[in-house]
Amino acid sequence: MPGMVISGDKGLSPAARSQLEKEIANLRAQREALAPQPGEQERTGDAADQADVIDRAEAAARLDRQIADLAAKMEHGGYGNSQLPDGTVVSLRFPDGDEETFQVVTVPGEDADAITSDSPLGLALVGAKAGDEITYRTPRGDAKATVVKLTPPK
Repeated sequence: MPGMVISGDKGLSPAARSQLEKEIANLRAQREALAPQPGEQERTGDAADQADVIDRAEAAARLDRQIADLAAKMEHGGYGNSQLPDGTVVSLRFPDGDEETFQVVTVPGEDADAITSDSPLGLALVGAKAGDEITYRTPRGDAKATVVKLTPPK
C-alpha cells in the first residue's frame, strides 16, 4: 500500500512477531515429541505399531508445513497487497445496528476483538472505505456489515 507507514519489521507489529515466534517454538516442541525415541526404530512390531508410525509421520509432516508457513510470514511479512496490514483498526456496523471495533492481526492470538488479515472478514475489508457495505462468508452463510471507519497502523 503505497505511502503507508508500517510498524514493525516486514509489516509485522512487534506483538505479531512475538506471537509468531511463540507459535513456531510451540510447533517445534510438538514436532520434537513426535520424533522416534532411541530403540524405537529397531523394533518391528505388529500392524498397530506400523499404523502408529504412519500416524506420527503424517502429524510430523503437518507440523512441518505449519512451521514453514509461519516462518515464511516471519521472513516475508504478514500481508500482501490482498490483505490489510497488521494493526489496522476497523469499526463496523452490523445489520442489527450493533457497532464493533476490531484490530486486524496477522497471527491469531487471545484478543477477542481481533480479525485475522486472511479471514473472510479480513479479506472483505481490503480496499473498503468508510460507508462501504461489505459481504463476507461465515459458517452460517454470507453476512454483511457497513464500514464505519478504517484506520491503517501508524
